[in-house]
Amino acid sequence: MFTANATIKNPTGLHARPAAQLVALCKKFSSDLQITDASGNKFDPKSIISVLSAGIKQGSDVQVTATGADEDDAGGQIVGFINGLAE
Repeated sequence: MFTANATIKNPTGLHARPAAQLVALCKKFSSDLQITDASGNKFDPKSIISVLSAGIKQGSDVQVTATGADEDDAGGQIVGFINGLAE
């Protein structure tokens, strides 16, 4: 199991465009993926509805969890994507 933390630095949080990019990235992996916000709310990063309804804002800390055959690659790329978001 891969688990790592990331911080949303994007001034507009995970709004429509970065949320769609995150979902597209996550769908490339076969592993089960989950993102948990600081208050313990969990959402599916392979679902655009789930990501948008999570309401993740700038400065939010999230935990990325991946379980499966490509968990390390998936987790590393997702954390890198989230930490690299900037508009």
